Amino acid sequence: MARRNLNDLFGFVTVAREGSFTRAAASLGVTQSALSQSIRGLEERLQIRLLTRTTRSVATTAAGERLMRAIGHRFDEIESELEALTALRDKPAGTVRITCGDHVLHSLLLPKLASVLREYPEITLEFDVNYGFRDIVADRFDAGVRMGNTIDKDMIAVPIGPSLRMAVVASPRYFAEHPPPKMPQDLTAHRCINQRMLTSGGLYVWDFERRGRKVNVRVDGPLIFNTSPPQVDAALAGLGIALLPEDEVMSHIVAGRLFRVLEDWCPKFAGYHLYYPSRRQPSPAFSLVVEALRLRP
Repeated sequence: MARRNLNDLFGFVTVAREGSFTRAAASLGVTQSALSQSIRGLEERLQIRLLTRTTRSVATTAAGERLMRAIGHRFDEIESELEALTALRDKPAGTVRITCGDHVLHSLLLPKLASVLREYPEITLEFDVNYGFRDIVADRFDAGVRMGNTIDKDMIAVPIGPSLRMAVVASPRYFAEHPPPKMPQDLTAHRCINQRMLTSGGLYVWDFERRGRKVNVRVDGPLIFNTSPPQVDAALAGLGIALLPEDEVMSHIVAGRLFRVLEDWCPKFAGYHLYYPSRRQPSPAFSLVVEALRLRP
């Protein structure tokens, strides 16, 4: 294939991913008009429309989507292989992109990776704080961080933190005005702090288990959030009962600012894992990150 076709195809992939000629042109370091002309020439040679353009957005046509699925990951593989060549240099270098939540970034990732950054100054770490389930392949992340039981089976999953438990908590002030629940079903009579799931759009169903018995409870209350930090703040303010990962509220429990209930209904589950595609050729920089984060016995 002619070099011009490869350049045009890479331009098409970039526009499709960015959803904008302006952003794609900035990413490629070319003018918007030059990029638009390149895509138009590609469409003329293929004799098929690849992109639908409006005044506000750009989207792939059915043919464009098919082409994107066929070649998009190929450019990623080429880029990955080129990064892997840095093994021939004295020290690993390059950018490692990770999508994760805010809490695990501060509690696990930054503390564990600080030594990597000090020892290898040519490595750059980029973190995308996001509470949804990002498609790390389509969004061109090197890896993501999730709870172990939520990771797709075709991904490599590396444990980076210990097992976790959920904690049902409220402030002493709240429980001074409301009797603490003895069973999960008692939560239906309480003001609870809900969480909107970013993926499904529905409210999180509180799930419990004790001695093999599972119970799901749909709670109600005055507040709904889509991230955990404001849920912690609301619980501390006495506005209701929250269900949160134990590690996010343990300091408040120990200090007496939050009171824990239904602890025997909250079993352990797989903690945080770093996950990435099994077909990925890891660069030396990425391999260092994985080993620095890996949970040691």
